[in-house]
Amino acid sequence: MGFLRNTNAALQRELHRLRHQPMYFVLLFMLPMLSFVFFAVLFHKGVARDIPVAVLDQDHSTLSRKITEMIGETPTALVAYGIQSMDEGERLMREGRISAIVQIPAFFEKNILSNSQTHIESYISGSNITVNGLLSKDIQTAVTMFAAGIQIQILTKQGLTERQAMAQVQPVRFDKHVLFNPYINYGYYLSPSFMPMMMLIFIVMATVFSVGTELKNGTAREWLRSADDSTAAALLGKILPVTAAFFLLSLAMFVIIFKVVGVPLNGSFALILLGTLLFTLSYQSISVLIVAVVANLRLSLSLGGGYSVLAFTFSGLTFPVMAMYPAMRALSKLFPFTYYTDLFVDQMLRGAPAVCSLPDLGALALFIVVPLLCLPRLRKVCTDEKFWGRE
Repeated sequence: MGFLRNTNAALQRELHRLRHQPMYFVLLFMLPMLSFVFFAVLFHKGVARDIPVAVLDQDHSTLSRKITEMIGETPTALVAYGIQSMDEGERLMREGRISAIVQIPAFFEKNILSNSQTHIESYISGSNITVNGLLSKDIQTAVTMFAAGIQIQILTKQGLTERQAMAQVQPVRFDKHVLFNPYINYGYYLSPSFMPMMMLIFIVMATVFSVGTELKNGTAREWLRSADDSTAAALLGKILPVTAAFFLLSLAMFVIIFKVVGVPLNGSFALILLGTLLFTLSYQSISVLIVAVVANLRLSLSLGGGYSVLAFTFSGLTFPVMAMYPAMRALSKLFPFTYYTDLFVDQMLRGAPAVCSLPDLGALALFIVVPLLCLPRLRKVCTDEKFWGRE
């Protein structure tokens, strides 16, 4: 009962501070919600469409216009320019107005009708890997379908049925089945990554700011005394408002992800909620560790921000963890975000059994407990005046 009473006293003090410091409100609510709305608008479209390309048609024939039309009908490519030379195309690409050039050579139709081989060249900007992959696939598909259509017409004129002609043109049929995200919707992939990433940054910043300002303002001893000198009760009372605020914000995040962006939920929402709570507490615990060790508000904010950015780098979202060097794979295990991302994707897209997410939940819980071993150090910096007043 004494611990609960002390925790409540520290909590009431923290709520009083929240009401009188606008920066807390900005960190806890305004900035996270603005970032969520921004990502909701960004990812709502889901799949990249109508990426501008230029076509250099040096044949100006019926068949060259047909292949140009087929390229423009693909989901990704938009034939925005008909150019007269490669120099013009290169200029448009350097200016960022197009992402690809398709060159149809002279005598294109003549060669096809005379059963001579012809070719189509494509030049795709490699400055954006996502755009590169989408355009390469769709342009290649359009050209392949065009070529197959020409070959089938020739064979049917020779007396084969359309089915026989198809079997001869494509003796082995390849069917691709994309699981969990069949439309390759980037909103499905990125929104469950970027939104928790933004939340993690704000969790770290808010927790560091909350604890660090006690040292900076020289009120750390008063903070401990509000909980009858119980470091654990004082810390719990201080972080509870931040925990509650970000857990509520996570609910808003889930509404955006599942309702606005339309990401499917194939697994357990209860496990995602539990993982989110552990995720929030783990980064709060790490933030307290940073402040306790550094005892400097400005440096703690810098270290917290750096740790947050590294979490995204090693999470497997920018580069697959399984493809990293062994040392880098080991480093990826030092960030709660790695485990939370695994849990989120498993339960959201893959619909994995609950038992598959238990190791991730265990790792997140460990990140809560281990940093709290710094409580004696936190008590020291809160009671020794030489650590106060540092910005």
